[in-house]
Amino acid sequence: MEAWSRQFNIYLTLAATLALLCGCETDQPRGPISTLRVHIEANSDTSSTSETISVLRATPVLITIAQQPVLTEANIVAAKVIDDPGGFAIEVHFDETGSWILEQYTASNTGRHFAIFGQWSDKPADSRWLAAPLISHRIANGVLAFTPDLSRLEANQLVIGLSNIAQFHLKQLQ
Repeated sequence: MEAWSRQFNIYLTLAATLALLCGCETDQPRGPISTLRVHIEANSDTSSTSETISVLRATPVLITIAQQPVLTEANIVAAKVIDDPGGFAIEVHFDETGSWILEQYTASNTGRHFAIFGQWSDKPADSRWLAAPLISHRIANGVLAFTPDLSRLEANQLVIGLSNIAQFHLKQLQ
């Protein structure tokens, strides 16, 4: 009986080790990752809740924004580069919570700007303010499209990283 129990323990140990080696999913997204932060234009004040940023490299525009983003890459379910007249744009699809937030902020802030920040690699040079689209109407479908201050290659890298983050979050929910 004692020999049988030792043999069973060996099989159990081997099975557990094999399960750990083969069956564990990583807690990290696969492939490169990107960040995307959407801030809302704010009134200039002396408190520490807002800051003034410069958007666009060729013709810089100063805009005062709330320091805390209203949407982040955690709210994204899909992103893609789309062809646009005269170039390309980035189209971002938000989850249910992100869609609700986008609708609320666009409905109540018509005439203001979003300020969109992105980072598409670990290099500090690969991060900057990408766009400051004007909010002209309520967006109820959860899709934000904007023309970024990026090369097509940089835009593709940003979108690949956002897609990797979105897939990782989807797997975490399953």
